[in-house]
Amino acid sequence: QDNLRESGGGSVQAGGSLRLSCRGSGYSFRHYVRAWFRQAPGKGREGVAAIDNNGGIIYADSVKGRFTISHDSAKRTLYLQMNNLKPEATAMYYCAADERAMAGFGGAFNYWGQGTQVTVSQ
Repeated sequence: QDNLRESGGGSVQAGGSLRLSCRGSGYSFRHYVRAWFRQAPGKGREGVAAIDNNGGIIYADSVKGRFTISHDSAKRTLYLQMNNLKPEATAMYYCAADERAMAGFGGAFNYWGQGTQVTVSQ
């Protein structure tokens, strides 16, 4: 099964930018939906952005216009460009992948990374 590994997290001031990467390894015969989730201390996990192999993309309302998800098939890498970061974006960010056909956050994802920490200070 696929293995995912995130990188690019760090500490930035409000208004700054950060780009997260998620490299995938292993092989699958099915198309993937790839997504970013985040979880802040004491809070539940929430979907941030998702992309499917048909070009479908969805974003959480809280990040629309500021975050951009993309995927480089040749590099097997998922990206999350985060601009104009706000303190409420502070969380552990996880990438996930699944064999489902359409971008979305619901249901189980089969493959998860270990997470990368993003901290945004005022």
